[in-house]
Amino acid sequence: MKKGQLFYLMGGSGVGKDSLLHYLESHLASSARVVVPRRYITRKIHTGGEPHIEITPEAFQQRVAEGGFAMQWQSHGFSYGIGTEIDRWLSDGYQVIVNGSRHYLEAARQDYPNLQPVLVTVSHKTLHERLTMRGRESHQEIEKRLQRAEALDQALMHTDLIRLSNDGPLSEAGEALLRLILSKDNPHLMALEPKTATA
Repeated sequence: MKKGQLFYLMGGSGVGKDSLLHYLESHLASSARVVVPRRYITRKIHTGGEPHIEITPEAFQQRVAEGGFAMQWQSHGFSYGIGTEIDRWLSDGYQVIVNGSRHYLEAARQDYPNLQPVLVTVSHKTLHERLTMRGRESHQEIEKRLQRAEALDQALMHTDLIRLSNDGPLSEAGEALLRLILSKDNPHLMALEPKTATA
C-alpha cells in the first residue's frame, strides 16, 4: 500500500486556516481517506475557536516524555502538539492535513521530508480588517503582528511551498485546497469529491 501524503497548512492568525479546514472536512466525501487531526493545546476551549484537544501543561509534558507527539512547539505562551497517530494514518495510505506553525516548519521537514507545505495568505488590508473585527488587540499590537507575519511569510522561500490566497470568498480557497489534495497522484483520493459542484 502506498503511503499517504502529509499536508502542512500554516499561516498567521486571522488568515482563516480554521475556516479552511472546516470547509475541507464538510466537503469531503464520506469515503475519502483524508484525516484532519485535532491539535493538543494547553489552552481552554472557547466557543467559535479552533476545535482542539484541551490538555494541561503537566499532561502535555508527560505526553512529550512518553513520545506521544509527532510534532510539538510553543507559541504565545501555549504548547501545541500533533499526536503520533498521524504516522499510522500515513502508513495506512491516508492523506493527513495538519494545522502547523510557520516557526516549526523546518523541524517538521526533518521528520517528514516529503511533507507538502501550504501557506495560507491574505492581503495586508484584509488581515488588518479581520484582526480589528476580532477586537482582541490594540491598533499598535495589530500593526506589530502584521509586520511580524509579513516578515515570516517572506522568509518561507521553499521551492515546493504552495501559497493559497484566502482573500476572497471562503469557497474559492476551500475549493482550491480540495483541488490541491485531488491533484496528488494517489489512487486513494479517487473517492474524494466536493459535495458541491464548482464552475
